Amino acid sequence: MPAGEVHLLRRRLRTALTAGSPAVGTFVKLASPDVVELAAAAGFAFVVVDLEHSTLTEQNAVDLVRHADVCGLPALVRVPVVDAAAINRLLEAGAAGIQLSMLTRIAQVEALMAATRFAPAGRRSVSLANRTARFGAVPLAGFLRAEQEDPPVLVGQIETARTDPLADLLAPVDVCFVGSTDLAVDLGLPADPSVLRAAVDRVGRAARSAAVAFGGWAPTREAARDLGLGDAGYLVVGSDLQMLAAGLRATAGEGNQ
Repeated sequence: MPAGEVHLLRRRLRTALTAGSPAVGTFVKLASPDVVELAAAAGFAFVVVDLEHSTLTEQNAVDLVRHADVCGLPALVRVPVVDAAAINRLLEAGAAGIQLSMLTRIAQVEALMAATRFAPAGRRSVSLANRTARFGAVPLAGFLRAEQEDPPVLVGQIETARTDPLADLLAPVDVCFVGSTDLAVDLGLPADPSVLRAAVDRVGRAARSAAVAFGGWAPTREAARDLGLGDAGYLVVGSDLQMLAAGLRATAGEGNQ
């Protein structure tokens, strides 16, 4: 019996990252499983369950990635720090990958690799009593082989102007995600957009040099190019909360016209 559906979803996402057009996803900040089901029906390539800038709990995240897996939608989880035990629980629940915020040091990406890879590539603890391993229906050798062939997708967020050498920092990850909002603040909120654009372009060049996909966040697809994300392979557009708020404002405004 093959391992879980999540391995196929990881493979599909990695393929989409090199397809020549952006794989488009959105942040999920609401606990309702309807959100990921709607995202799948709308045609998003992935979602990122946000454990950094939301009130979601780990249990909420587990429920969301499980539902996304059932819907055939790759769900990554954004985490603010590498918590190996929590990351293992999320991966066992069906997370397609992990997106790590504020990546600045090689030690962080080494810890991320260790937490998401089984020995000898990492130090992740092994169990078959989880849905990714079909609750023990997959033999250990088959599960380890599936994890080796289609490991969790790793996304590193570059959000500061000063980091360890980007070539070394980005080499182990699948996606270099430029956090343009935090980067703008780190640069002192430059009034001249060209300052931020130059910093984004520098990160993009580093990603291409490291042979990893380049990505980032934009409030809309139209805004991506102005943010330096015109050639992004991994594009996160808005969030469920942002889209809900925009729709509510637009509908409420209709009554005032």
